[in-house]
Amino acid sequence: QVQLGESGGGLVQAGGSLRLSCATSGLTFSSVIVGWFRQAPGKEREFVAAISRSGGSTMYADSVKGRFTISRDNAKNTVNLQMSSLESEDTAVYYCAARYGSSVEFVYTGVRDYGYWGQGTEVTVTS
Repeated sequence: QVQLGESGGGLVQAGGSLRLSCATSGLTFSSVIVGWFRQAPGKEREFVAAISRSGGSTMYADSVKGRFTISRDNAKNTVNLQMSSLESEDTAVYYCAARYGSSVEFVYTGVRDYGYWGQGTEVTVTS
């Protein structure tokens, strides 16, 4: 059974940092591309960041580029999202997602590209 579990969300002041983690099980982790998405109240789910199977390729939404860093540990089957210089606009529920991919360096950015999803972790940034 495939499971993805996010942790690390919480309440933080603007300008602060948080580190989200996504722990996975039931997947051949080295064969999956992992993405982070977020959904703010009243808005559609949107892409935040993604990392390739090898970890050698990453992609970020323009809104978080330079502030967020995605990384993966294939030995621990986890993906982390380090978020810095947080803004009130970053307030959302953050989800990690995974999908299998044949290319070790390709990443996907679409919500519909991913078939496995976690339950989400809430991030609230206060100004």
